[in-house]
Amino acid sequence: MKGLFNKLQNLGRTFMLPIALLPIAGLFLGLGSAFTNESLIANYGLENIMGSGTVLNGIFMMFVDVGDIVFGNLALLFAISVAFGLAKDRKEVAAMSAVVGYLTMYAAMTSWIHNLRNMDQFRQVNGLVGNVLGFEETFNMGVFGGIIIGLLVSYLHNKYYRVKFTDALSFFQGTHFVPIISTVGGTALGILFAYVWPIFGTGIANFGEVIASSGAIGSFLYGYIYRALIPFGLHHVFYLPFWQTALGGSVEVAGEMVHGAQNIVFAQLAANEAVLPEAAKYFSFQFPLMIGGWPAAALAMYHSAKKENRAGIKGLLFGSSITSILTGITEPIEFTTLFASPFLFYGIHSVLAGFSVVLVEWLGAGVGLTFSGGLTDFIIYGILPGNDITKWTTLILPIVIWFVLYYVIFRFAIEKFDLDTPGRKEEAGEARLRTKDEYREEHGINQTAGSSAVSAEDATSIGILEGLGGSDNLEDFTNCATRLRVTVKDGSLVDQSRLRSTGSAGIMQNGQSVQVIYGTKVEGIAGDLRDFMKNNPEATKQTNQGHSAPAPSAEDTKEEPEEPKDQEVLKNEVLSAPMNGEAVSLEQVEDEVFSSGMMGQGAAILPSDGAVYSPLNGEVTMVMESGHAIGLTSEQGVEVLIHVGIDTVNMNGEGFTTHVKQGDQVKVGDLLIEADLEAIKEANYPTETMVIVTNTPDYSAVELMTTGEVKVGDELVEVRN
Repeated sequence: MKGLFNKLQNLGRTFMLPIALLPIAGLFLGLGSAFTNESLIANYGLENIMGSGTVLNGIFMMFVDVGDIVFGNLALLFAISVAFGLAKDRKEVAAMSAVVGYLTMYAAMTSWIHNLRNMDQFRQVNGLVGNVLGFEETFNMGVFGGIIIGLLVSYLHNKYYRVKFTDALSFFQGTHFVPIISTVGGTALGILFAYVWPIFGTGIANFGEVIASSGAIGSFLYGYIYRALIPFGLHHVFYLPFWQTALGGSVEVAGEMVHGAQNIVFAQLAANEAVLPEAAKYFSFQFPLMIGGWPAAALAMYHSAKKENRAGIKGLLFGSSITSILTGITEPIEFTTLFASPFLFYGIHSVLAGFSVVLVEWLGAGVGLTFSGGLTDFIIYGILPGNDITKWTTLILPIVIWFVLYYVIFRFAIEKFDLDTPGRKEEAGEARLRTKDEYREEHGINQTAGSSAVSAEDATSIGILEGLGGSDNLEDFTNCATRLRVTVKDGSLVDQSRLRSTGSAGIMQNGQSVQVIYGTKVEGIAGDLRDFMKNNPEATKQTNQGHSAPAPSAEDTKEEPEEPKDQEVLKNEVLSAPMNGEAVSLEQVEDEVFSSGMMGQGAAILPSDGAVYSPLNGEVTMVMESGHAIGLTSEQGVEVLIHVGIDTVNMNGEGFTTHVKQGDQVKVGDLLIEADLEAIKEANYPTETMVIVTNTPDYSAVELMTTGEVKVGDELVEVRN
């Protein structure tokens, strides 16, 4: 359940980019609609200044058009925002791919329903068919379509933005592949929705009608659930479908079918039509809470505080009240209430929020909002358009009633149950309001960046940076097939024991040069480290003198023990020579990482030619981008690294040609790599090739079977169970 909450919370955060755009779009639309309202112009005798054909009228009509373009294309904005927000890295690629996916999804769906389905049956379904971003007579999926394609693109992006192909197709690998696969995914999704959306869309519309027909019960539940979800950060996921889809209603405005409560309200404002209270209730209910309720709760907290503490909390509560009244931002008071009494929040406040929805609809209020239910929105979307359109005067009574209710109930509850609100139990000068982050952390639901919840990958990255003396001490790092190659500013700050705790098999340090040995998994570790440093630039700037990021405990970093191998079932395995040349023991290799056995036991070959063949039957598990090393796993689980030359990673692929890719199945004798030995020698690198069993500890022995001249296919290394 906690994992689901985390995912929904992350999804909800991605909604905030387009939602944050709504205030300016709504401001343009609200002002433009108000000052082109013919009734307002006539009532104040402004025909010569603001009437049709005047400069001011043209400017305000432009405001309407600018605001309308944002509301009309919210689905595309949500697609971009979701893909951007959920992408692990290279977010700009995900955003662009979301546009491609969105367009191809609608193109495929529109073409499919026109050419392969009967359009007449869909035209008869009210509101199902419309025009979207230039696609005529297509299924209007609203923000649902944008969110779904955003989720698909983010998944494809995170899966493929590091994908590798053969040299012939290398141009299309990595981030170049993401928009390509997004085009395929968008097309497939469009075809799927050509069949699924009529069912789903009709179901949404019917469910919206059920909610609308349920009257006061449905209205109450909306308000209660909306406010109750705020501590978990899931309220955006809840209210958005009501605001932007048929769940919030479907109404014909100016000859066009409009879906979603917010779209209906602003379409009617733009058309100078009276706003439907059935749509506006999803917004109007907040004004009594923000302008009346929470300021009254703050006043009750003030009067319930110790007299000697009132001077200290007066500024806090007064400032929070003004913020609530003007902008509708209530976080300090709201979460202070949560800390003091969850019952006061869920049993009183959330209940009153539900009744507020019922009351404003019954009174016929038609005031919308884009930011929050404060006085600013109330003026722009209530007072300025005129009472004949918004019935804003009907909200005055609920605001007064909610002020009285909140004050009386909060004052009674605080004093009756001795609740820990500001100024009641603290010593003089200690009183303060509580924050959203404090509440979420205390209740284990703080999942944002900076939370105490650290993934295993981030824990490893933190450990590496701490072991290297902090990110400020890190000059540069790269990786080869088996190790991180790091240059630090001050070698004395390197903590080798900390580095070993991250799973390193060994550390080699020479002054400012550090090599941290991880084996074939180093590629993923290096990528995780780059991502972590990019996404958390301030997280690990400490040196060994102190830590600013949580260090993983031994229990956190310890890997689950592997199941013991069945000694009776598994047979010994023999690895054949992958190259022609002279076989020698690893001890003769000039690189200490290999000669010391840090990476595992095996053999070395002084090659006579550069062709490298598979020494086993199994799978390719790793191919270095530079082509100088490859990882294999046999059918019995023996993990083998073939490393051509020493320090040949520095050749950046020059002189190496790979013939397999990760995931390929190979047999003994299949060609893996071709290396240009002359090019390696000219670059002043040794050519000896290491054949290492990287999971040596899993076996009783790994022994070199022969030395001297060997040919491809000769027995080279025995792995004993």
